[in-house]
Amino acid sequence: MNRAIPAAFSLRFLPSFSVSHARWRGRLWRAIAPLLCCGSACAGVVTVAVTDGAGKPLPQAVVLIEPISGKLAVQPLPSAQVAQFKRQFVPRVSVVTAGTPVAFPNQDTVRHHVYSFSPTKNFELKLYAGVPSQPVLFDKAGIAVLGCNIHDQMAAWIVVVDTPFYGVTDAEGIARVNAVTAGSYRLKVWHPGLPDTSDGTSQPLTVGAANIEKAARLEIGANPLAPQP
Repeated sequence: MNRAIPAAFSLRFLPSFSVSHARWRGRLWRAIAPLLCCGSACAGVVTVAVTDGAGKPLPQAVVLIEPISGKLAVQPLPSAQVAQFKRQFVPRVSVVTAGTPVAFPNQDTVRHHVYSFSPTKNFELKLYAGVPSQPVLFDKAGIAVLGCNIHDQMAAWIVVVDTPFYGVTDAEGIARVNAVTAGSYRLKVWHPGLPDTSDGTSQPLTVGAANIEKAARLEIGANPLAPQP
């Protein structure tokens, strides 16, 4: 439950000081503010910069913030989609919460046969054009690797999570996770270029009211998301 700052504690109710006391008033407020923020009322933005082994920004890395103990309440997304366009999956990397239905519209003029044999979600959408009548429900946390039975170069990854705090890095290798409530967490970072046996990197994370910046470095091999020659 959010706690609003009582009006009586507003700075305008502090005694009026001359301009020379402005710095003192600022220090007083910075001391008071943490006392007014308690438990889940505190939230911050966690910004994560992800690089590869050469120190270059790494786009499309998945960032997860999971509690050290217990589980957080997570709602399925209303919907998500992974399209097929120009004989590629779009997007190549997706993150959805458990219980989210995912549609697979075919926007090409050729038919596709979409499948995943991953333990997270095993399914097949046999040779089709247009939009399948029913989306696929991703109800188990983990990573599902997608392929097309007709076009071997097509691959995509759907990361199914059971935390509300997640993101995917942009072209600059940056992911921002907003409104992370105060608590003790584990920050996890993963990328499709990691070996199949790797779960990525992990580090402890303590969140309060202040924004946090973190860095992660992933030693990836051949990047399956790199543009093809």
